[in-house]
Amino acid sequence: MVNFGLVSKIIGQLLCLESFLMLWCVVMSYAYGEDDSIAFLMSMVLTLTGGMLFLYCGRNAGSNMSRRDAYLVVTSTWVIFSVFGMLPYMIGGYITNLTDAYFETMSGFTTTGASIVNDVEKLPHGILFWRSLSQWIGGLGIVFFTIAILPSMGGGSVRVYAAEATGPIRTKMHPKLSTNAKWIWTIYLALTIACVLSLWACGINWFDSVNYGMTTTATGGFSTHNDSTAFFINPGVEYVSALFQFLAGINFTLLYLTLFKLRWRDLFKNSEFKVYLGLVIIATIWIACLLVSSLGYDVEHALRSALFQVVSFMTTTGMFSDNVDAWPHITWVIIGGLMLIGASAGSTSGGFKCVRGLMVFEVMRNEFRRILHPNAVLPVKVSGQPVPQSKLTTLMAFFAIYISICLICAIIMMAAGVDNVNAVGISLGLISNVGPALDQEIGASMTWSQLPDYAKWVCSFLMLVGRLEIMNVLVLFTRSYWKDN
Repeated sequence: MVNFGLVSKIIGQLLCLESFLMLWCVVMSYAYGEDDSIAFLMSMVLTLTGGMLFLYCGRNAGSNMSRRDAYLVVTSTWVIFSVFGMLPYMIGGYITNLTDAYFETMSGFTTTGASIVNDVEKLPHGILFWRSLSQWIGGLGIVFFTIAILPSMGGGSVRVYAAEATGPIRTKMHPKLSTNAKWIWTIYLALTIACVLSLWACGINWFDSVNYGMTTTATGGFSTHNDSTAFFINPGVEYVSALFQFLAGINFTLLYLTLFKLRWRDLFKNSEFKVYLGLVIIATIWIACLLVSSLGYDVEHALRSALFQVVSFMTTTGMFSDNVDAWPHITWVIIGGLMLIGASAGSTSGGFKCVRGLMVFEVMRNEFRRILHPNAVLPVKVSGQPVPQSKLTTLMAFFAIYISICLICAIIMMAAGVDNVNAVGISLGLISNVGPALDQEIGASMTWSQLPDYAKWVCSFLMLVGRLEIMNVLVLFTRSYWKDN
């Protein structure tokens, strides 16, 4: 049976944390002397009140968390966090439609980057900072962030981590999960600070540096300018952004072993990293050659633009540095394939993940071998370690559900008036947590804001299931989940 009291208590703690995060936006508003501070103060009070009510409802709950409780905690936290996270938009009058406000907030926390705001440069600094902060918090996970700073979930922390973490294979760098979470968040914070300082050194102001630093390391894509990274017309900014997007797409446990333990050999022994790096290199060279031959780019410009877009879409960041609409159509096929695959498990990126793609390839290769050698024992190995059969079964179920959801949502997008090609692209993009970040266009003449409300709710659901690895959300809709035994 689900322990609703415990779930309520944890959500209450998280809402109190969200209220504290809004305080930073109040500071930002006062620093720039803008009127959005009132919206944030009211949102803080309402969020804190909501948190206290949830805490009150769970005041007598114990600390013994079951697997069922963990899945409900994670899913309901992301939904409720987005409900309260949309308050600054609505109270301040920056987004007046509830559906639009929820879509924008869910896009932020899931690091998707799709936006119904067609002119972000009209938004005040506090709201812009809240959009970036929401992506930064959602980059590694809302509940995972709480485990790092409030390790009060007892034995349930491991189950919550398993329900929110990404990828089929999860490794720990420390036996104690709270310590593990602190190390990962330390790496995340260090990457963010390094990215902010590097962007500032390239000549952009502190506000833009902080915002782009957060959304880059979160592989989110929200921008403070309508033209995304292309606004700066600065090669240094493009190289810095591509570098930190690439680093954020590496498994954070692997980054820890590489940067803090100086075990550089582990990096190049890791099968997933080799696939990730190889795809980036091959796709960059391929697209650069197309840009030189088709559009007359010089070699440096072609390599820089190709590298930025390849890394941006493979890490599911979705930023732009060039007029990609003018690129040859084959480049979008390449980029679309990379977007579907995604970067590494255990990183801030979305997508199917390289390790899953590697496992699917190994399974297919073994099946061809089994045709010739029916009695052969052919294990699937990742980084030299055999993958249990149970993981392979889960992988195939995940892949089937992944494709099925994309097809269903593509049909819904077509019914909403989106052309066939873009409907498929939207479904694949949102479930991979990639949202276009240039003019927010989804076709030749439609923007996210022009979608009917029902389609936006479908998109919000798609972003959520994509961020939480699909099955962790859909299990709540099964009959077996709600059985007493």
